[in-house]
Amino acid sequence: MLLTEIFPMLALELEQLLKKQGEVELAAQVPQLKVVDRCRCGDNFCSSFYTQPKPEGSYGPGHRCLDLDAVEGMLVLDVVAGTIAHVEVLNRYEIRQKLIAEFP
Repeated sequence: MLLTEIFPMLALELEQLLKKQGEVELAAQVPQLKVVDRCRCGDNFCSSFYTQPKPEGSYGPGHRCLDLDAVEGMLVLDVVAGTIAHVEVLNRYEIRQKLIAEFP
């Protein structure tokens, strides 16, 4: 499922925040991002999801974290070799509810 279909407002927010930080190439990826699974850590404040298959262990070389200046909660991207691989979303309950419904 595309991020824009499940969470259109979050997709718009990500795109705007990335552009604001000068990450134009990452912002251009947002319309095509697929949500492939949710984080299954069990924390009730976690609404994180994967846009690439979850790695075995760490992401390894070519990985960087990008902390975005979200208005609400926390947004941190895991970027691997220039591709958004994981979106960490914390303290956004409305996103968590829908994510769990889509990925039980």
